[in-house]
Amino acid sequence: MNKPIIWIHGDCLSPYNPALQEYPNTPAIWVWDEALIEAWQLSFKRLTFIYECLLELPVEIRRGDVAKEILTFAQEHDASLVVTTDSPSPRFDDICTEVERSLELEVLEVEPFFDYDGYIDLKRFSRYWKVADKYVWD
Repeated sequence: MNKPIIWIHGDCLSPYNPALQEYPNTPAIWVWDEALIEAWQLSFKRLTFIYECLLELPVEIRRGDVAKEILTFAQEHDASLVVTTDSPSPRFDDICTEVERSLELEVLEVEPFFDYDGYIDLKRFSRYWKVADKYVWD
């Protein structure tokens, strides 16, 4: 059996993350994605919110190139498998492709908060919530 690590990303910052549930007591990593922070110009409030979520998780926090940090973390833990949860982000696919060049990758499905097939701007929570609110409470 492959020895795993867990990669936690911004689309599933929950203690109920399927990777944490399916692989308890497994080393987990979060990487502050410097390129994404710069591209999205994340506010201090949003960064603080993310950090506060991370404090509730059994995760090692790092900063830098996400794929490189995941691979380094896996090597430090003698792991051959990276477990994570799915994400709609195109950047997620790029990171997965990079990780899969060196390690096996298992991507677990996340139960959606609501069913919606259209486009939602995920750069700001308020834009997301304007769409989600109509589906969550109806």
